[in-house]
Amino acid sequence: MTVRNGLNRKSRQLRPFGICHREKRYVDSDVTNVIFNGHDSVDDMLDTENKRLAENLATKVSRLKSLAYDIDREADDQNEYLDGMDSNFLSATGLLSGSVKRFSTMVRSGRDNRRILCYVSVGLVLVFFLLYYVISRIQR
Repeated sequence: MTVRNGLNRKSRQLRPFGICHREKRYVDSDVTNVIFNGHDSVDDMLDTENKRLAENLATKVSRLKSLAYDIDREADDQNEYLDGMDSNFLSATGLLSGSVKRFSTMVRSGRDNRRILCYVSVGLVLVFFLLYYVISRIQR
């Protein structure tokens, strides 16, 4: 009886050859046949991979959910802002329509009011050009 590699030749027992990622390999000492105890280990690997992918998917879904919530909140803020602008434009429209009515009434009235209107218009144009000249001189 000779002992070779820790095995008795007559017993023909399988000895562990090595462990590779939860996969046990056994080697027959005479035939050097590799037998994998692999069905369970493949299932374990696939299960681990599925769990990892499910965790990644859950992370991405939670990010998308928070992004959708942020978009919804931003849309609500923008709608509120636009509603405020709408009310501001309505009040400005009311002011302008009142001014136009007063101006039309002034133009339709007698000759004295037209003369005053002409003086006011020329005065406003002159003030505009005077301010433009002063501001341009200050900036140089």
